[in-house]
Amino acid sequence: MSHTPAEKSLMDMVVLFHKYTKPDDKIDKPGLLKMLKENFPNFLKACEEKGKNYLSSIFEDSDKNADKKIQFSEFLSVMGGIANDYHEQSHGAPPCSGGRQ
Repeated sequence: MSHTPAEKSLMDMVVLFHKYTKPDDKIDKPGLLKMLKENFPNFLKACEEKGKNYLSSIFEDSDKNADKKIQFSEFLSVMGGIANDYHEQSHGAPPCSGGRQ
């Protein structure tokens, strides 16, 4: 059976997460920052142009259980914040205008 576009999108999110995880299936701070820089350069550039340093506190803000690693649910929170920004842009908001920036 083939996957729907929505199923494929979610599976791609899992693949993205695993690309940057360590053997414990979590992402450390350097890995998270690398993932963001490699996969969301336009978003980060928009934040920099607004004088917002998105990367400065994203790891600490996302590490809800304070274990110095990002587990999958925390990763989804990061992705949700970026997705929310793109959603706001679809309604006319400028890039990097909401959420955790």
